[in-house]
Amino acid sequence: MPKDPRIKKVLVIGSGPIIIGQAAEFDYSGTQACRALKAEGIETVLLNSNPATIMTDPDVADHVYIEPMTLEVVERILDIEKPDSVLPNLGGQMGLNLSMELARSGYLDRTGIRLLACKPETIDRAEDRELFKETMEKLHQPIIPSEVVETLQDALDCADRIGYPVIVRPAFTMGGTGGGICETREKLIEIGTNGLRLSPIHQILVEKCIAGWKEIEYEVMRDHKGNVITVCNMENLDPVGIHTGDSVVVAPSQTLTDHEYQMLRTAALDIITELGIEGGCNCQFALKPDSFDYAVIEVNPRVSRSSALASKATGYPIAKVATKIAIGYTLDEITNDVTGKTCACFEPALDYIVVKYPKWPFDKFVYADKSLGTQMMATGEVMSIGNSFEAAMMKAVSSIELGMDTLTHKPFEELTDEEVVEHMHVQDAERVFCVYEALKRGIDHKVIYDITKIDWWFLDKMQHLADLEKGLAQCNGVLSVEQYKTAKKYGFQDKTIRRLAQVDTLPVENYRAGFKMVDTCAAEFSANTPYFYSTYDGDNEAASFIAEKEAETAAKGEPKKKKVLVFGSGPIRIGQGIEFDYCSVHCVWTLKKHGCEAILVNNNPETVSTDFDTGDRLYFDPLNPESVDNIIATEKPDACVVQFGGQTAIKLAKHMDDIAEIGVANHLSYEKRQEGERARRDEIPEGECVYFDEAYERCRRLVDLDLASLDVNMFSAINNDLVNDGCGLYRGRLILPYEHLSRHQNELVD
Repeated sequence: MPKDPRIKKVLVIGSGPIIIGQAAEFDYSGTQACRALKAEGIETVLLNSNPATIMTDPDVADHVYIEPMTLEVVERILDIEKPDSVLPNLGGQMGLNLSMELARSGYLDRTGIRLLACKPETIDRAEDRELFKETMEKLHQPIIPSEVVETLQDALDCADRIGYPVIVRPAFTMGGTGGGICETREKLIEIGTNGLRLSPIHQILVEKCIAGWKEIEYEVMRDHKGNVITVCNMENLDPVGIHTGDSVVVAPSQTLTDHEYQMLRTAALDIITELGIEGGCNCQFALKPDSFDYAVIEVNPRVSRSSALASKATGYPIAKVATKIAIGYTLDEITNDVTGKTCACFEPALDYIVVKYPKWPFDKFVYADKSLGTQMMATGEVMSIGNSFEAAMMKAVSSIELGMDTLTHKPFEELTDEEVVEHMHVQDAERVFCVYEALKRGIDHKVIYDITKIDWWFLDKMQHLADLEKGLAQCNGVLSVEQYKTAKKYGFQDKTIRRLAQVDTLPVENYRAGFKMVDTCAAEFSANTPYFYSTYDGDNEAASFIAEKEAETAAKGEPKKKKVLVFGSGPIRIGQGIEFDYCSVHCVWTLKKHGCEAILVNNNPETVSTDFDTGDRLYFDPLNPESVDNIIATEKPDACVVQFGGQTAIKLAKHMDDIAEIGVANHLSYEKRQEGERARRDEIPEGECVYFDEAYERCRRLVDLDLASLDVNMFSAINNDLVNDGCGLYRGRLILPYEHLSRHQNELVD
């Protein structure tokens, strides 16, 4: 049926400030929702307290309220604007909680305002732990032994009955906030007290811990007629016990049998149907590795962080489709933007593999406890796409900005075999690197599996990467063409290969990556999405796409547009939120408005910039020099913009200058010379280099300058050596690599 004619004006509730456990995924979903509503001629009102979002831009909604996210404020806005509906499920937990408060206060009943997409009772059945348990029992869906309690004493009594360890899950919180694994009575007292305090309804679920089972997620979609599809299923590399936001996640699942896949898919579709959700829903399952036993962990009756990942992994605009369903459309009436021909009831089929890697704050908080559990600690994430797990994993590690180009973590190389095995028992942010070190040393897979419960398939794939790295390290300065191309196929960068193989010259010069299209349909239907990822399999669908578009332009007699590459901001981290995504998107919109082709490069799945329809083309790849070179070789842009992508993009400024000054053809030899210079400096013992003191002093003097009275443009202020030094330090730390400066020196540069 067509759009509901009763819907004329809608209030969209945003997610408020970015917190640990909640990144920019709701800016993406809320922005898509507002744009979809406006496209349908519906007057849109937005409430969000976060000024750094695209969502709160005046152009996104008709009326924007940057106000506190409280019941009183929402009611005042509703009294002023008098919308006929509220859209609650695209603003995360904040939107759901405020909607429930509106319903419980009787305000919705008094005013006749409707909740779109999900009814209050639906939210309650998914979020209230006791009602959720009853719903799963009604569906005969297995759940983990648990009890819902509202006092600490009841929690302690429950744990005594079901046995330790137990998991505490507070009701109506985001990212597992307030929860955790309790192995002892003392730990339960600590976590249970905190969980009861943080739950808006002072309710927690005490559940039997099944750590070690596989964790599987399904992103499903339903309309009001009961049509249901699976958009994407995802598998955590880490077993149950670590929050999915802190896990390495792979899409689609790689280790499930067809029976397991279909069993869990059916369960997810039955759950969303029983709950009566209209729009997107995220279902999380635990699967026992050595049997077909499974349990439902939780259900999110809203778009989530996983929804953003699933949307970017498949190219399926989940938030947009969910919004159209909310206003009355059915899945078969909504056009799939990927193909431009098929409808949204077509289930995506992927012929590539996606890896999501979390970004933790521990590089900033170096003395913080790095342990991971059921409460999310990551501040953001990166996503990578490849035609193999190995290639996607290598891209992810390169993108996460830890200064690593393989999974080798230097501190683990200094440990004994016994210490490596001992460290694998610790569930922390470095566990994957510890497992990789164990694999490099030939420690038996069964030993690793028994400790970590990481599936054998993942261990075998990581073993393959370890073997490739060891093989390169054994080249002794002689690298074959076959060995080089194999390393490239599985994600090794040129600089990494040179370092490991100890070669100055690679066997193949200018060996460039091609780019595949994210087509969602696995070539079953023709795709039109200008959304690409790099591979080394010989195809370059991006080049063909560009040539076709340019031919169409020429045939129409239209002038060729200027091309501009816009570099995004990478993962969200401490000190860098979504303000740079806001800037990047506005840069793209402005370029397009002035007749340029705007091409985005980014690797953050939670952002508006990585919506495939934000720019003219999107490259979902690492933001490093080699990746940039490959994109430039394909696109041949007229200019690049680095100033709107924060520190991630700024770090590419020196590289872009080098290319502009010496030309792409001479870049490789120049880069080799630079690597030699860096190696020479690296030989100087720490504390014995005069550059330390000189750099620090120049920075101190720069800080004391009245910059307002100076020309600080690094190109025009040619006579201002101090300013140029400071700009140079900030752009690329030209005096010394980052790791050679002390923490205080680097903070001053920043």
